[in-house]
Amino acid sequence: MLNRLKTNACSPGMKNCGIVAVACLGLTSNLYGGTPAEKSRPNILLINVDDMGWRDVGFMGSAYYETPNIDKLAKMGMVFTSAYAGAANCAPSRACLMTGNWTPRHGIYTVDNSDRGKSVDRKLIPVRNTTTLTDQISILPEILHQNGYVTCLAGKWHLSDDPLKRGFDVNIGGSHAGNPGSYYPPYTNVPSLTAPSPGYNLTDLITDKTLDFIRSTDNEKPFFLYYAPYAVHTPIQAVKNILNKYTGKPGWNDQHNPAYATMIENLDTQIGRLIDLLEKSGKSENTFILFTSDNGGVYGITSQSPLRAGKGSPYEGGIREPMIAVWKGKILPETRNDEPITQIDFFPTLLQVAGIEPGEVKEFDGLSIMPLLTGKGKLTERPLYWHFPVYLEGGNKECQDTVFRTRPGSAIRLGDWKLIQYFENNDLELYDLKYDIGEKNNLSKAFPVKTKELLGLLERWRKETGAPVPVEQNPEYKGK
Repeated sequence: MLNRLKTNACSPGMKNCGIVAVACLGLTSNLYGGTPAEKSRPNILLINVDDMGWRDVGFMGSAYYETPNIDKLAKMGMVFTSAYAGAANCAPSRACLMTGNWTPRHGIYTVDNSDRGKSVDRKLIPVRNTTTLTDQISILPEILHQNGYVTCLAGKWHLSDDPLKRGFDVNIGGSHAGNPGSYYPPYTNVPSLTAPSPGYNLTDLITDKTLDFIRSTDNEKPFFLYYAPYAVHTPIQAVKNILNKYTGKPGWNDQHNPAYATMIENLDTQIGRLIDLLEKSGKSENTFILFTSDNGGVYGITSQSPLRAGKGSPYEGGIREPMIAVWKGKILPETRNDEPITQIDFFPTLLQVAGIEPGEVKEFDGLSIMPLLTGKGKLTERPLYWHFPVYLEGGNKECQDTVFRTRPGSAIRLGDWKLIQYFENNDLELYDLKYDIGEKNNLSKAFPVKTKELLGLLERWRKETGAPVPVEQNPEYKGK
């Protein structure tokens, strides 16, 4: 089902973006003077961590990683236990979040090329991947900017070369790069940022400049801050001043990587700095906060058990994410919601938060989750979909095989049931997540009627969205 949203007709690009990006952090807040209507709108803080898994935070049960600030944030609002990314790896997931659309509508299915791994292991010729988000699709920062918001990207963008051309007034370190190359200077893939001193951590620097942005705003115009740190994506580089506390710390649930743990704790510290500034400045009283991650944690570096597998896989460990929503006076603190939602729902939700009315310009696939946030209703039960017409190497014992994290296929969740279809041999896997969250027992043969129902919905959805399915055989394939 498509929903429609009305936006202003102005161009997504802004004049003098480069000047704004360089100068705004040092200017006084009157740069952002606003109308009375704009003054009443809430600020929006969207925190999108990179590669942080469902169990990589204390509020989701981890007894190894230490995340006191994120855990405090969880107590301030609503925790969603069945929140999903739009894809199992970063670029397509972020494109889904920014557009409110399923992957077939924007065509970004993976990072870089789609024929990952060895050709002799690939039975099919995968669908060609898109690496840059088309400017024909309006995205969240553009619409918020057009409707009076001051917009800032802090950290990873990954969807085009220049985020300033996609609705952001301020860009702190964002580009097409998917990882920083190094968290210590020189920041290989983040040349726009210069370390203030030798050994200065990139996550700290991005937060420093983010705090400057928050200070530069006032109550004249609302802000949209997309805080998307590169952490905790590889390379895994320890934060040395806290490494000792984890070196001898007992592992938990197959979480036992000290260097990764320091990156999580340091990121938690930076998020604590953001929340502390919002509270001390009084801005938290009128700020809507969403916290999530773009995909599951990397299997082998961390573990999401009892969820299966990790980043890059259509199993729960690759797509189920930690999520928190906070809005003082609107969302009750210390609440929990188990209803399945997806990050494409963020698009209509944040527009509703911003008071932007539906219209006839922008199409999106998500649903506003405002009824859940306010406790005034439920969402109509609907299927959630994932489409991966590509190959991604790096399989392990919890993936379908040890060669690929994913082979071409699609997945659907409806209620407690989840079906995965792999295209190479039309393999079908059906799981009842209510009783088997670890996806250990394939029930496709035991429940043929349910399998047929979900497969029919999946096929119809692919037809409606124009989702490409690879069928061409790879002549170099050496398998059975």
